[in-house]
Amino acid sequence: MMIRPPLRPSLARLLPLRAMGTAATRTVAARQHDLPSAALAFQDPSAFEVKSWGELLRALGVFHLCSIPVLVNNCGKLMSAARTILGTRGFSLLLRPTVYAQFVAGESETEISQSMEKMKLLGLRPMLAVPIEEDLGESTGEKRYDDNMEAMLECVRMSHGNTWSQDPMMQLKMTALLSPDLCVKLTTLIAQQPYDLSMVVRAMDGEPISFPGLDEREVAHFLCGLRRLNKIAEESVNKVRVLVDAEYTYMNPALSLVTMAMMKKFNKDSAWIWNTYQCYLKESRSLLLEALSLSQSEGFCLGVKLVRGAYMDKERKLAEKEGRQDPVHQCWEDTNDSYNGSLDVMLNAISQKPERHRIIVATHNEESVRRAAQRMEELEINKGGGSVCFGQLLGMCDHVSLTLAKEGYAIYKSVPYGSVDDTLPYLVRRAQENRTVLQGIRKERDLLRQEVWRRLRRRHVKYV
Repeated sequence: MMIRPPLRPSLARLLPLRAMGTAATRTVAARQHDLPSAALAFQDPSAFEVKSWGELLRALGVFHLCSIPVLVNNCGKLMSAARTILGTRGFSLLLRPTVYAQFVAGESETEISQSMEKMKLLGLRPMLAVPIEEDLGESTGEKRYDDNMEAMLECVRMSHGNTWSQDPMMQLKMTALLSPDLCVKLTTLIAQQPYDLSMVVRAMDGEPISFPGLDEREVAHFLCGLRRLNKIAEESVNKVRVLVDAEYTYMNPALSLVTMAMMKKFNKDSAWIWNTYQCYLKESRSLLLEALSLSQSEGFCLGVKLVRGAYMDKERKLAEKEGRQDPVHQCWEDTNDSYNGSLDVMLNAISQKPERHRIIVATHNEESVRRAAQRMEELEINKGGGSVCFGQLLGMCDHVSLTLAKEGYAIYKSVPYGSVDDTLPYLVRRAQENRTVLQGIRKERDLLRQEVWRRLRRRHVKYV
Protein backbone atom coordinates (compact mmCIF):
# COMPACT_ATOMS: atom_id res chain seq x y z
CA MET A 1 0.00 0.00 0.00
CA MET A 2 2.98 2.32 -0.31
CA ILE A 3 3.41 5.19 -2.69
CA ARG A 4 3.41 5.00 -6.45
CA PRO A 5 4.76 7.62 -7.34
CA PRO A 6 6.52 9.13 -4.28
CA LEU A 7 5.96 12.69 -3.16
CA ARG A 8 9.49 13.49 -4.31
CA PRO A 9 9.45 13.45 -8.13
CA SER A 10 12.24 12.00 -10.18
CA LEU A 11 15.22 14.13 -11.09
CA ALA A 12 14.29 13.89 -14.75
CA ARG A 13 10.98 15.60 -14.09
CA LEU A 14 12.53 18.18 -11.78
CA LEU A 15 15.28 19.37 -14.13
CA PRO A 16 13.05 21.40 -16.47
CA LEU A 17 11.38 23.02 -13.46
CA ARG A 18 14.69 23.84 -11.82
CA ALA A 19 15.86 25.36 -15.11
CA MET A 20 12.67 27.40 -15.20
CA GLY A 21 13.35 28.63 -11.68
CA THR A 22 16.93 29.60 -12.58
CA ALA A 23 15.90 31.34 -15.77
CA ALA A 24 13.20 33.22 -13.92
CA THR A 25 15.76 35.06 -11.82
CA ARG A 26 17.33 36.58 -14.93
CA THR A 27 15.95 39.61 -16.72
CA VAL A 28 13.18 38.41 -18.98
CA ALA A 29 11.99 40.95 -21.50
CA ALA A 30 11.79 40.03 -25.07
CA ARG A 31 9.59 43.09 -25.28
CA GLN A 32 9.73 46.19 -23.12
CA HIS A 33 6.79 46.80 -20.82
CA ASP A 34 5.92 49.77 -18.66
CA LEU A 35 7.08 49.45 -15.08
CA PRO A 36 4.39 49.35 -12.38
CA SER A 37 2.98 52.66 -11.22
CA ALA A 38 5.25 54.97 -9.25
CA ALA A 39 2.63 54.67 -6.49
CA LEU A 40 4.19 51.30 -5.64
CA ALA A 41 6.99 53.17 -3.92
CA PHE A 42 4.42 53.21 -1.07
CA GLN A 43 5.50 56.69 0.04
CA ASP A 44 2.16 58.48 -0.22
CA PRO A 45 0.33 59.12 3.09
CA SER A 46 -2.86 59.83 1.13
CA ALA A 47 -3.39 56.04 1.15
CA PHE A 48 -4.77 56.66 4.65
CA GLU A 49 -7.33 59.27 3.54
CA VAL A 50 -9.99 56.60 3.88
CA LYS A 51 -9.31 56.09 7.59
CA SER A 52 -11.29 57.91 10.28
CA TRP A 53 -9.61 60.01 12.97
CA GLY A 54 -10.23 57.23 15.48
CA GLU A 55 -8.64 54.60 13.24
CA LEU A 56 -5.59 56.79 12.60
CA LEU A 57 -4.99 57.48 16.29
CA ARG A 58 -5.63 53.88 17.32
CA ALA A 59 -3.16 52.59 14.72
CA LEU A 60 -0.51 55.09 15.83
CA GLY A 61 -0.94 54.06 19.47
CA VAL A 62 -0.90 50.31 18.80
CA PHE A 63 2.08 50.53 16.43
CA HIS A 64 4.01 52.55 19.00
CA LEU A 65 3.46 49.80 21.57
CA CYS A 66 4.31 47.10 19.01
CA SER A 67 7.65 48.74 18.27
CA ILE A 68 8.84 48.39 21.90
CA PRO A 69 10.74 45.05 22.02
CA VAL A 70 10.28 44.44 25.75
CA LEU A 71 6.50 44.72 25.39
CA VAL A 72 6.35 42.43 22.33
CA ASN A 73 8.64 39.83 23.88
CA ASN A 74 6.62 39.70 27.10
CA CYS A 75 3.13 40.43 25.76
CA GLY A 76 1.77 37.01 26.80
CA LYS A 77 2.82 37.48 30.44
CA LEU A 78 1.68 41.09 30.50
CA MET A 79 -1.76 40.22 29.14
CA SER A 80 -2.16 37.37 31.64
CA ALA A 81 -1.26 39.74 34.47
CA ALA A 82 -3.70 42.38 33.18
CA ARG A 83 -6.50 39.82 33.02
CA THR A 84 -5.79 38.73 36.62
CA ILE A 85 -5.79 42.32 37.89
CA LEU A 86 -8.72 43.65 35.84
CA GLY A 87 -10.83 40.51 35.65
CA THR A 88 -12.30 39.09 32.44
CA ARG A 89 -14.74 41.96 31.87
CA GLY A 90 -12.25 44.72 32.66
CA PHE A 91 -9.58 43.09 30.50
CA SER A 92 -12.01 42.84 27.59
CA LEU A 93 -12.98 46.51 27.99
CA LEU A 94 -9.28 47.43 27.83
CA LEU A 95 -8.38 45.26 24.85
CA ARG A 96 -11.47 45.61 22.64
CA PRO A 97 -11.03 49.24 21.55
CA THR A 98 -7.24 48.92 21.17
CA VAL A 99 -5.25 45.86 20.10
CA TYR A 100 -8.34 43.72 19.45
CA ALA A 101 -10.02 46.37 17.27
CA GLN A 102 -6.79 46.86 15.30
CA PHE A 103 -6.18 43.20 14.41
CA VAL A 104 -9.54 41.36 14.81
CA ALA A 105 -12.74 41.80 12.77
CA GLY A 106 -15.14 41.20 15.66
CA GLU A 107 -16.99 38.44 17.49
CA SER A 108 -20.56 38.32 16.21
CA GLU A 109 -21.51 37.96 12.56
CA THR A 110 -22.95 41.48 12.69
CA GLU A 111 -19.60 42.92 13.85
CA ILE A 112 -17.70 40.89 11.28
CA SER A 113 -20.07 41.98 8.50
CA GLN A 114 -19.62 45.64 9.40
CA SER A 115 -15.83 45.28 9.24
CA MET A 116 -15.98 43.39 5.96
CA GLU A 117 -18.37 45.84 4.30
CA LYS A 118 -15.95 48.63 5.12
CA MET A 119 -13.07 46.64 3.64
CA LYS A 120 -15.11 46.09 0.49
CA LEU A 121 -15.60 49.85 0.09
CA LEU A 122 -11.81 50.23 0.27
CA GLY A 123 -11.27 47.66 -2.48
CA LEU A 124 -9.89 45.05 -0.05
CA ARG A 125 -10.99 41.43 0.04
CA PRO A 126 -11.34 39.50 3.32
CA MET A 127 -9.68 36.15 3.93
CA LEU A 128 -11.38 34.92 7.09
CA ALA A 129 -9.27 32.99 9.59
CA VAL A 130 -10.63 30.96 12.52
CA PRO A 131 -7.86 31.45 15.13
CA ILE A 132 -7.68 27.81 16.23
CA GLU A 133 -4.52 25.69 16.25
CA GLU A 134 -2.73 23.17 18.46
CA ASP A 135 0.84 22.16 19.17
CA LEU A 136 2.34 18.98 20.60
CA GLY A 137 0.66 17.76 23.77
CA GLU A 138 -2.38 20.03 23.39
CA SER A 139 -4.77 17.50 21.85
CA THR A 140 -8.18 17.54 23.53
CA GLY A 141 -10.04 14.70 21.80
CA GLU A 142 -12.41 14.11 18.89
CA LYS A 143 -15.22 16.24 20.36
CA ARG A 144 -13.03 19.35 20.28
CA TYR A 145 -11.90 18.60 16.71
CA ASP A 146 -15.53 18.13 15.65
CA ASP A 147 -16.41 21.49 17.24
CA ASN A 148 -13.51 23.06 15.36
CA MET A 149 -14.83 21.55 12.13
CA GLU A 150 -18.20 23.18 12.76
CA ALA A 151 -16.42 26.51 13.28
CA MET A 152 -14.61 26.02 9.94
CA LEU A 153 -17.89 25.17 8.18
CA GLU A 154 -19.41 28.35 9.64
CA CYS A 155 -16.42 30.23 8.22
CA VAL A 156 -17.16 28.74 4.77
CA ARG A 157 -20.79 29.81 5.10
CA MET A 158 -19.92 33.37 6.13
CA SER A 159 -17.29 33.73 3.42
CA HIS A 160 -19.67 32.56 0.70
CA GLY A 161 -23.01 33.74 2.01
CA ASN A 162 -22.17 37.45 2.08
CA THR A 163 -21.35 39.97 -0.63
CA TRP A 164 -18.04 41.12 0.84
CA SER A 165 -15.88 40.25 -2.14
CA GLN A 166 -15.56 38.25 -5.28
CA ASP A 167 -13.59 35.01 -5.16
CA PRO A 168 -13.65 34.62 -1.33
CA MET A 169 -10.84 32.89 0.57
CA MET A 170 -10.40 31.49 4.06
CA GLN A 171 -7.48 30.11 6.05
CA LEU A 172 -7.40 26.68 7.69
CA LYS A 173 -5.10 25.32 10.38
CA MET A 174 -4.96 21.57 9.91
CA THR A 175 -3.91 21.04 13.55
CA ALA A 176 -7.35 22.34 14.55
CA LEU A 177 -8.77 19.15 13.00
CA LEU A 178 -5.96 16.61 13.33
CA SER A 179 -3.69 15.87 16.29
CA PRO A 180 -0.21 17.48 16.05
CA ASP A 181 1.23 14.36 17.70
CA LEU A 182 -0.15 12.20 14.90
CA CYS A 183 1.21 14.66 12.31
CA VAL A 184 4.68 14.31 13.82
CA LYS A 185 4.48 10.51 13.65
CA LEU A 186 3.21 10.65 10.07
CA THR A 187 6.13 12.92 9.16
CA THR A 188 8.55 10.28 10.47
CA LEU A 189 6.77 7.47 8.60
CA ILE A 190 6.54 9.18 5.21
CA ALA A 191 10.22 10.12 5.42
CA GLN A 192 10.95 6.38 5.46
CA GLN A 193 8.42 5.35 2.81
CA PRO A 194 5.76 7.89 1.78
CA TYR A 195 2.07 7.08 1.54
CA ASP A 196 0.27 6.97 -1.79
CA LEU A 197 -1.86 10.06 -2.39
CA SER A 198 -4.63 7.87 -3.81
CA MET A 199 -4.75 5.94 -0.56
CA VAL A 200 -5.26 9.17 1.40
CA VAL A 201 -8.00 10.23 -1.04
CA ARG A 202 -9.79 6.90 -0.58
CA ALA A 203 -9.64 7.38 3.19
CA MET A 204 -11.23 10.83 2.76
CA ASP A 205 -14.05 9.13 0.88
CA GLY A 206 -14.72 6.90 3.89
CA GLU A 207 -12.87 3.76 2.87
CA PRO A 208 -11.47 1.96 5.98
CA ILE A 209 -7.77 2.20 5.03
CA SER A 210 -5.08 0.75 7.29
CA PHE A 211 -2.06 3.05 7.22
CA PRO A 212 1.27 1.25 7.72
CA GLY A 213 3.11 2.29 10.87
CA LEU A 214 0.05 3.58 12.74
CA ASP A 215 -1.65 1.62 15.50
CA GLU A 216 -5.42 1.06 15.58
CA ARG A 217 -6.17 4.15 17.68
CA GLU A 218 -4.00 6.38 15.48
CA VAL A 219 -5.59 5.05 12.29
CA ALA A 220 -9.06 5.72 13.72
CA HIS A 221 -8.13 9.31 14.57
CA PHE A 222 -6.46 9.86 11.18
CA LEU A 223 -9.56 8.63 9.36
CA CYS A 224 -11.77 10.93 11.47
CA GLY A 225 -9.48 13.87 10.72
CA LEU A 226 -9.47 13.15 6.99
CA ARG A 227 -13.27 12.96 6.94
CA ARG A 228 -13.48 16.31 8.75
CA LEU A 229 -11.18 17.88 6.16
CA ASN A 230 -13.14 16.22 3.36
CA LYS A 231 -16.40 17.68 4.65
CA ILE A 232 -14.93 21.20 4.76
CA ALA A 233 -13.50 20.81 1.25
CA GLU A 234 -16.82 19.52 -0.11
CA GLU A 235 -18.61 22.55 1.34
CA SER A 236 -16.05 25.02 -0.02
CA VAL A 237 -15.49 23.79 -3.60
CA ASN A 238 -16.93 26.22 -6.16
CA LYS A 239 -17.58 28.67 -3.31
CA VAL A 240 -14.53 29.52 -1.20
CA ARG A 241 -10.81 28.92 -1.71
CA VAL A 242 -9.28 27.21 1.34
CA LEU A 243 -5.67 28.13 2.12
CA VAL A 244 -4.05 25.52 4.38
CA ASP A 245 -1.45 27.13 6.65
CA ALA A 246 2.03 25.68 7.09
CA GLU A 247 3.15 25.15 10.68
CA TYR A 248 6.34 23.65 12.16
CA THR A 249 8.92 21.64 10.21
CA TYR A 250 8.40 18.62 12.47
CA MET A 251 4.84 18.23 11.14
CA ASN A 252 4.79 20.07 7.78
CA PRO A 253 5.48 16.99 5.61
CA ALA A 254 2.36 15.30 7.02
CA LEU A 255 0.31 18.47 6.50
CA SER A 256 1.55 18.70 2.91
CA LEU A 257 0.71 15.04 2.28
CA VAL A 258 -2.90 15.58 3.33
CA THR A 259 -3.14 18.93 1.52
CA MET A 260 -1.80 17.42 -1.72
CA ALA A 261 -4.33 14.60 -1.42
CA MET A 262 -7.08 17.21 -1.02
CA MET A 263 -5.76 18.99 -4.11
CA LYS A 264 -5.74 15.72 -6.06
CA LYS A 265 -9.38 15.17 -5.17
CA PHE A 266 -10.82 18.69 -5.33
CA ASN A 267 -8.57 20.77 -7.64
CA LYS A 268 -9.55 19.18 -10.94
CA ASP A 269 -10.70 22.33 -12.74
CA SER A 270 -9.49 25.13 -10.45
CA ALA A 271 -7.39 25.64 -7.32
CA TRP A 272 -9.85 25.41 -4.41
CA ILE A 273 -7.35 23.95 -1.92
CA TRP A 274 -4.00 25.76 -1.53
CA ASN A 275 -0.79 24.92 0.31
CA THR A 276 1.58 27.33 2.08
CA TYR A 277 5.34 27.53 1.46
CA GLN A 278 7.60 29.14 4.08
CA CYS A 279 10.56 30.73 2.31
CA TYR A 280 12.68 31.18 5.42
CA LEU A 281 13.24 27.41 5.24
CA LYS A 282 16.22 26.24 3.20
CA GLU A 283 14.15 23.52 1.52
CA SER A 284 11.29 25.80 0.45
CA ARG A 285 12.29 26.17 -3.22
CA SER A 286 12.73 22.43 -3.75
CA LEU A 287 9.38 21.76 -2.01
CA LEU A 288 7.65 24.21 -4.33
CA LEU A 289 9.25 22.65 -7.41
CA GLU A 290 8.17 19.22 -6.22
CA ALA A 291 4.61 20.48 -5.78
CA LEU A 292 4.60 21.87 -9.33
CA SER A 293 5.86 18.57 -10.69
CA LEU A 294 3.38 16.57 -8.62
CA SER A 295 0.45 18.73 -9.74
CA GLN A 296 1.41 18.07 -13.36
CA SER A 297 1.87 14.31 -12.95
CA GLU A 298 -1.29 13.89 -10.83
CA GLY A 299 -3.36 16.28 -12.95
CA PHE A 300 -4.53 18.82 -10.37
CA CYS A 301 -4.42 22.63 -10.19
CA LEU A 302 -1.89 24.13 -7.77
CA GLY A 303 -2.72 26.96 -5.37
CA VAL A 304 0.24 28.47 -3.48
CA LYS A 305 0.36 30.83 -0.53
CA LEU A 306 3.90 32.19 -0.44
CA VAL A 307 5.12 33.50 2.94
CA ARG A 308 8.46 34.18 4.53
CA GLY A 309 7.48 32.30 7.68
CA ALA A 310 6.54 32.88 11.30
CA TYR A 311 8.21 30.20 13.46
CA MET A 312 11.88 31.07 13.04
CA ASP A 313 12.93 31.38 16.68
CA LYS A 314 11.29 28.11 17.76
CA GLU A 315 12.63 26.22 14.72
CA ARG A 316 16.20 27.31 15.48
CA LYS A 317 16.00 26.53 19.18
CA LEU A 318 14.52 23.10 18.48
CA ALA A 319 17.20 22.28 15.89
CA GLU A 320 19.93 23.29 18.35
CA LYS A 321 18.36 21.24 21.14
CA GLU A 322 18.10 18.15 18.92
CA GLY A 323 21.60 18.59 17.50
CA ARG A 324 20.50 18.84 13.87
CA GLN A 325 21.11 21.38 11.13
CA ASP A 326 19.25 24.66 11.41
CA PRO A 327 16.44 24.45 8.79
CA VAL A 328 16.16 28.25 8.56
CA HIS A 329 18.22 30.47 6.25
CA GLN A 330 21.12 32.09 8.07
CA CYS A 331 20.34 35.67 7.12
CA TRP A 332 17.51 37.91 5.97
CA GLU A 333 19.10 38.31 2.53
CA ASP A 334 19.02 34.54 1.94
CA THR A 335 15.35 34.45 2.92
CA ASN A 336 14.65 37.30 0.49
CA ASP A 337 16.45 35.44 -2.29
CA SER A 338 14.43 32.32 -1.46
CA TYR A 339 11.15 34.25 -1.51
CA ASN A 340 11.86 36.12 -4.72
CA GLY A 341 13.16 33.01 -6.48
CA SER A 342 10.06 31.02 -5.52
CA LEU A 343 7.90 33.93 -6.59
CA ASP A 344 9.57 33.94 -10.02
CA VAL A 345 9.02 30.19 -10.39
CA MET A 346 5.29 30.51 -9.74
CA LEU A 347 4.81 33.60 -11.91
CA ASN A 348 6.49 31.83 -14.82
CA ALA A 349 4.23 28.81 -14.33
CA ILE A 350 1.19 31.12 -14.20
CA SER A 351 2.23 32.94 -17.36
CA GLN A 352 2.24 29.59 -19.18
CA LYS A 353 -0.94 28.08 -17.68
CA PRO A 354 -2.87 30.70 -15.67
CA GLU A 355 -5.90 28.42 -15.40
CA ARG A 356 -3.84 25.70 -13.64
CA HIS A 357 -1.78 27.76 -11.17
CA ARG A 358 -2.58 30.44 -8.60
CA ILE A 359 -0.55 32.33 -6.02
CA ILE A 360 -1.16 34.75 -3.19
CA VAL A 361 1.94 36.88 -2.60
CA ALA A 362 1.50 36.99 1.18
CA THR A 363 4.10 39.44 2.39
CA HIS A 364 4.58 42.81 4.09
CA ASN A 365 7.88 43.26 2.24
CA GLU A 366 7.53 46.19 -0.16
CA GLU A 367 10.37 45.08 -2.42
CA SER A 368 8.78 41.66 -2.98
CA VAL A 369 5.44 43.32 -3.76
CA ARG A 370 7.10 45.61 -6.31
CA ARG A 371 8.99 42.68 -7.80
CA ALA A 372 5.78 40.69 -8.20
CA ALA A 373 4.04 43.65 -9.86
CA GLN A 374 6.96 44.20 -12.24
CA ARG A 375 7.18 40.53 -13.20
CA MET A 376 3.42 40.51 -13.82
CA GLU A 377 3.96 43.39 -16.27
CA GLU A 378 6.85 41.62 -17.98
CA LEU A 379 4.98 38.33 -18.27
CA GLU A 380 1.71 40.04 -19.24
CA ILE A 381 -0.20 38.52 -16.34
CA ASN A 382 -3.56 40.24 -15.93
CA LYS A 383 -3.97 42.11 -12.61
CA GLY A 384 -7.61 41.10 -12.39
CA GLY A 385 -7.29 37.64 -13.88
CA GLY A 386 -7.36 35.89 -10.51
CA SER A 387 -4.13 33.93 -10.89
CA VAL A 388 -2.07 36.38 -8.81
CA CYS A 389 -3.23 38.22 -5.71
CA PHE A 390 -1.55 39.83 -2.70
CA GLY A 391 -2.14 39.40 1.02
CA GLN A 392 -1.34 41.11 4.32
CA LEU A 393 -2.59 40.87 7.89
CA LEU A 394 -5.60 42.88 9.02
CA GLY A 395 -4.47 46.05 10.78
CA MET A 396 -0.94 45.97 9.38
CA CYS A 397 0.76 47.23 6.24
CA ASP A 398 -2.30 49.21 5.16
CA HIS A 399 -0.17 51.69 3.19
CA VAL A 400 0.74 48.74 0.92
CA SER A 401 -2.72 47.11 0.87
CA LEU A 402 -4.65 50.30 0.14
CA THR A 403 -2.20 51.39 -2.56
CA LEU A 404 -2.40 48.00 -4.29
CA ALA A 405 -6.20 48.14 -4.20
CA LYS A 406 -6.14 51.65 -5.67
CA GLU A 407 -3.86 50.43 -8.47
CA GLY A 408 -6.27 47.64 -9.39
CA TYR A 409 -4.52 44.58 -7.90
CA ALA A 410 -6.45 41.87 -6.07
CA ILE A 411 -5.54 42.30 -2.41
CA TYR A 412 -6.71 40.20 0.55
CA LYS A 413 -6.41 40.88 4.27
CA SER A 414 -6.07 37.94 6.66
CA VAL A 415 -9.00 38.49 9.03
CA PRO A 416 -9.17 36.63 12.36
CA TYR A 417 -12.43 36.80 14.28
CA GLY A 418 -13.83 35.61 17.60
CA SER A 419 -14.07 36.68 21.23
CA VAL A 420 -11.22 38.37 23.09
CA ASP A 421 -10.47 35.10 24.89
CA ASP A 422 -10.58 33.07 21.66
CA THR A 423 -8.29 35.42 19.75
CA LEU A 424 -5.87 36.32 22.55
CA PRO A 425 -3.56 33.30 22.03
CA TYR A 426 -3.60 34.08 18.29
CA LEU A 427 -2.67 37.73 18.90
CA VAL A 428 0.14 36.80 21.29
CA ARG A 429 1.55 34.26 18.82
CA ARG A 430 1.37 36.69 15.92
CA ALA A 431 3.04 39.44 17.94
CA GLN A 432 5.90 37.20 19.04
CA GLU A 433 6.33 35.39 15.72
CA ASN A 434 6.20 38.62 13.70
CA ARG A 435 8.33 40.76 16.00
CA THR A 436 10.64 41.56 13.08
CA VAL A 437 7.67 42.93 11.13
CA LEU A 438 6.21 44.70 14.15
CA GLN A 439 9.49 46.44 14.93
CA GLY A 440 9.82 47.41 11.27
CA ILE A 441 6.56 49.35 11.06
CA ARG A 442 8.28 52.70 11.46
CA LYS A 443 7.50 53.66 7.87
CA GLU A 444 3.78 52.98 8.24
CA ARG A 445 3.77 54.88 11.53
CA ASP A 446 5.49 57.84 9.85
CA LEU A 447 2.96 57.85 7.02
CA LEU A 448 0.12 57.79 9.55
CA ARG A 449 1.67 60.79 11.32
CA GLN A 450 1.97 62.62 7.99
CA GLU A 451 -1.71 62.02 7.33
CA VAL A 452 -2.61 63.33 10.81
CA TRP A 453 -0.56 66.50 10.23
CA ARG A 454 -2.05 66.93 6.74
CA ARG A 455 -5.55 66.87 8.22
CA LEU A 456 -4.60 69.26 11.03
CA ARG A 457 -3.07 71.73 8.54
CA ARG A 458 -6.14 71.49 6.32
CA ARG A 459 -8.40 72.18 9.31
CA HIS A 460 -6.20 75.11 10.36
CA VAL A 461 -6.32 76.62 6.87
CA LYS A 462 -10.10 76.17 6.78
CA TYR A 463 -10.59 78.24 9.94
CA VAL A 464 -7.97 80.92 9.26
